[in-house]
Amino acid sequence: MSSTVTFLMAPSRTPSSTGSTGSDFGRDQARRPWRWWVRRGLFSAALLGVAVVAGLVYALWQIPLPSGEPPLLQTTFMCASDVDTDCNRDNSIAQLSGGVDRVRVTYDDIPEVFILALLATEDRQFFVHSGVDPLAVVRALAADLRNEGIRQGGSTITQQYVKNAYLTSERTWERKLREAVLAIKLERELPKQEILERYLNTIYWGRGAYGIQAAARTYFGVDASELGLAESAYLAGIIRSPEAADANRPPDDPLFEQQRATANARRGTVLQAMVDLGWIFPEQRDEVERAGWDYVVPREVQNNYGTVARTDIGTEYFVDYTRRWLVDNDLFTDEEVYGGGLRIYTTLDLSDQEAAANAIRSTLGRDDDPDASLVALNDAGGVQAMVGGFDFERSQVNLAVGILGGGSGRQPGSSYKPIALATALQEGVPLSRTYNSPGRMTLPQANGGEDWSVGNYADGGLGTLNLLDATRVSSNTAYAQLILDVGTADVVDMSRRLGITADVPEVPSIVLGAADVSVLDMATAFSVFAQRGELVGPWPVDRVTDARGTVLWESPTSRDRVLDTDVADTMNWVLRQVVESGTGTAARFAQVSAGKTGTAENFRDAWFVGYTCRLTAAVWVGYAGEQARFMDNVRGVEVTGGTFPAQIWRKFMVEATNGLEDCDFRLPTDDGDDDTTTSSSSPLTVLPAPTTSILPAPTTLASPTTRPPAPTTLAPPTTPPPAPTTLPPQPTTTPPPAPTTVVPVSE
Repeated sequence: MSSTVTFLMAPSRTPSSTGSTGSDFGRDQARRPWRWWVRRGLFSAALLGVAVVAGLVYALWQIPLPSGEPPLLQTTFMCASDVDTDCNRDNSIAQLSGGVDRVRVTYDDIPEVFILALLATEDRQFFVHSGVDPLAVVRALAADLRNEGIRQGGSTITQQYVKNAYLTSERTWERKLREAVLAIKLERELPKQEILERYLNTIYWGRGAYGIQAAARTYFGVDASELGLAESAYLAGIIRSPEAADANRPPDDPLFEQQRATANARRGTVLQAMVDLGWIFPEQRDEVERAGWDYVVPREVQNNYGTVARTDIGTEYFVDYTRRWLVDNDLFTDEEVYGGGLRIYTTLDLSDQEAAANAIRSTLGRDDDPDASLVALNDAGGVQAMVGGFDFERSQVNLAVGILGGGSGRQPGSSYKPIALATALQEGVPLSRTYNSPGRMTLPQANGGEDWSVGNYADGGLGTLNLLDATRVSSNTAYAQLILDVGTADVVDMSRRLGITADVPEVPSIVLGAADVSVLDMATAFSVFAQRGELVGPWPVDRVTDARGTVLWESPTSRDRVLDTDVADTMNWVLRQVVESGTGTAARFAQVSAGKTGTAENFRDAWFVGYTCRLTAAVWVGYAGEQARFMDNVRGVEVTGGTFPAQIWRKFMVEATNGLEDCDFRLPTDDGDDDTTTSSSSPLTVLPAPTTSILPAPTTLASPTTRPPAPTTLAPPTTPPPAPTTLPPQPTTTPPPAPTTVVPVSE
């Protein structure tokens, strides 16, 4: 039998076949639409891409599949910044490992209900695909683009096993391709059941448990063969990040509510997926969700950090923060951190950590004294010291990092004013702008339609102030007017630009410290001033390698400019005056420094945040947790930012900056002839410090002897400052009508 095939062909465009001339052919090409050229270019690029990928896959295909089953666990070591290479057990500050013996089980030991829960969550096509599931990859990418979160990951169970067993955690396309190739090869070598068995005996489940048998015993006190639907749904839900979803921590644990909510959500996701696939009935899902969490054994061991170096200076809090930071930023999984044999080279300087601990203890060492926290950042964005507590066994709340450490933020008081000032300067407001600063004033309908009553520290009247002196003496009434001029939304936006991660409410009282922020947040924001307008960091890790020394991640070197250089330089000069002759004189030491005090309502929180050009440090003092109370009488002192926090900061900086380069902070218009005064072109006069209680005297702190005397006055302005802008009506002899929002009194 024969057949005839007819090919429909477009007429030839060659000059010889059409009789057209060469010039006609050129004009015909020129008349082709631009879309034709775009399609042609894309087609060529696609062919080139396919060829490159095909060549790479072919090369990777030559990689032999390792024989046998690899070792299942390697301890991760974490080292301080003094260890440059070969981080190991002898020089590490912590060793992260599971700490629970792995007991192998066979595929036949694993109940079907658990396998169904696992497949519904991790790999629904496991028994169908050949090692790689392209549709799962597409689904995961689509969900990520829609910001829906990932219900089922893009990597198959086989790929996950290959990565954990044979590869490193590098985030590269080459590693992903290698992972895919080895997954396909493994599927050809081993039956599905053995791959699943190896996977379940390898992965980390939290609480130090490696493998499904250890997980079943640790979480439920049963063997893996006894797992039911409730247990299976829970374990399948925590695979991706088990340490973030421990459902039964002690109720007084600060992470209890947060982790219980996460566990509820993950278990619900697994159960719903099983319902959608027809593997369980909705009634079974509802029964498990009504069961609560009593079937989960309460967690007893809080960490698996091995022997932590220098727990006497609070190192455990830094170790815990760093572990969380690596996982929360999706750099590594819990499994990789606890058993991947990583070498984590941190930014922690043990000498500075000791200096920070000593500064706090030598200032607040009595049993009834308030708590304190300190965070120091170097000029590369590294966390050089972090005191979040001293007794990790008693409380795991890290006072330095707020919500990230299981606690809450604290109100920064007037230490937040520089963020409003930076906003104003960035928008072109001059330092010479003046505001009347009475002891107390009412701004009609200024706070969400309500009247806003604002008072200075001790209701002290300060007269008319330019922005320099309003900052130096920390005038609340002047800054209340400033934030209304520049706009609350702009100050909130500036907060984010400076690295504040806390949720800052869009209310004008944030200028006086109404937001709850962390010590790390405040150190980050002020470090932007120190770095002349560039945001870098913060991060607690310099780099991470595998056990062979291959770099898996290293801290970025890029810097993000968030403030104009002149604005940052102006901020540095203004905040220098706070230390030289303002509310922060107790912080002054031999090197040029700048900073700001802060005191929250009723002396609940006290701060000093300051810096040199090489090191920024934030100090918070207050009563934490259940003992929270006001600091209106600590050793007979009302605790403001200019007392204990400034003293702690000074003690720390004297030690931590020893040997570091000293830098000057000048106005952008300075001529450079005098390191303590402005040039004659400066439009400002630094007024003498008032003698009223607006500047509380430092307690038990001698004035430095190596520092030149603080300036009293500067060159007079060549032109008078502009008249104050029109202010809202001042209060009369009768109080304004209710309601009135009263802001926290801060200095």
